[in-house]
Amino acid sequence: MGNFSGHVEDKDMEGLPLLREVTKMILESDIIEDPKIVMAKHKVTEFKHPKELEEIFDLRIEDEPAKHEDMVKLCQDVLRYSVKTCHPMFVSRLYQGVDGYGLAGAWLTEALNTNQTTYEVAPVFVLLEKALLEGMIKLVGWKEGEGIFCPGGSMANMYGMSLGRFHVNPSVKTKGIRDLPPLVGFISEEAHYSLKKGALFLGLGTDSIVVIPTDSQGRMLPDELEKAVLKAKSEGKVPFFVCATSGTTVLGAYDPLKPLTEVCRRHNMWFHVDGAWGGATIFSRTHRRLMDGVDKVDSITIDLHKMSGVPFQCTVFLTRHKGILYKCNALHAEYLFQPDTYYDTHYDLGDESIQCSRKVDCLKLWIAWKARGSLGLEKQVDTAFAMAKYLEEKVRSTEGFIPVLPEFECTNICFWFVPPSLRGKEKDPDFWEKMAKVAPMIKGRAVKEGTMMISYQ
Repeated sequence: MGNFSGHVEDKDMEGLPLLREVTKMILESDIIEDPKIVMAKHKVTEFKHPKELEEIFDLRIEDEPAKHEDMVKLCQDVLRYSVKTCHPMFVSRLYQGVDGYGLAGAWLTEALNTNQTTYEVAPVFVLLEKALLEGMIKLVGWKEGEGIFCPGGSMANMYGMSLGRFHVNPSVKTKGIRDLPPLVGFISEEAHYSLKKGALFLGLGTDSIVVIPTDSQGRMLPDELEKAVLKAKSEGKVPFFVCATSGTTVLGAYDPLKPLTEVCRRHNMWFHVDGAWGGATIFSRTHRRLMDGVDKVDSITIDLHKMSGVPFQCTVFLTRHKGILYKCNALHAEYLFQPDTYYDTHYDLGDESIQCSRKVDCLKLWIAWKARGSLGLEKQVDTAFAMAKYLEEKVRSTEGFIPVLPEFECTNICFWFVPPSLRGKEKDPDFWEKMAKVAPMIKGRAVKEGTMMISYQ
């Protein structure tokens, strides 16, 4: 069975001149450079309001092809008006910049343009994915396991919830949830919203997720989890899933994995860890103590495009239950996964995934890891923590800055800035109402001027 797609019309590769110009444009723009050079040549962003940006870009899709020079101008404008995430003053999200090794892998991946479904169409990438997953499984501390690269931490967390549901009742694969008793999952009040999204998408509903209180540092309280599980059972519900967080989005809290594991074992619940942000500490001999007990959990999410600096997107889902991805997700579509093919079909990864087409995300990580070595990835994590410690010391010693926590676990340094007009007025009844307006005002001004992009809560 032969298949033809649209590329046969481009037998002269008409897009190559534009590709060459754009490649040159990127490399000569210095947006991927030493941070000092980026800062000297660029603003973080050249902000325009949506209506203003619509006036700059010709957003129409027309019948006739655009001229080459118009396409070049369009790409120049894309570069000009996009946020420069390599800029040192881009500290708005849990990622920053572009790694040269990773970008080389990303560009090579795009040029080869294949699908991570079978060994036949992605032989090198299949082997790389398997090798990387095996390496990360060892870092977690499991003797065996499996995993998959998937499109972002939200999807990886959904894999964890889906496997937990399958683990408690495998009939869900064929019969769905209609014959199941009410299932209940548990997360902390600082957990990422993707867990409730996962419950929504899997048909469980957001009410099936119980939110557990945290301590003053934002860490889930094991005793409160135990109480909530017993309460759910007394109501005829079936507790099936717990998600701890290693590095919460705002406070950077690490939930205590060991005592939470004990609760999960007592009640036969699948224990997943959302390590999308802070999971990269498994690379560090100094900081992996924050995830003490991770070797006992059932599954984990790690975003390598965050603390490890790999280009978007690069997320792994790992589980210690070898074979469960296939059991839960495989549907044996023989027009894609032929059992009588000419090679070992155990190397076909497609049926382990809930996707059919799956983007290759492993090469950029493999090149970065290979080029730097495990010691290099460890250094990245340790450097991030050292920089955060430096910022924390500055916040604590500078007038007008108030740290939110007495100590920080991860690299999130949260603080209030008290402008001179409000200092000494902390006891005024409207103090916090006025303070709530400070951060949005500062951020808005900084973004409009292009000097900084920073987050606030």
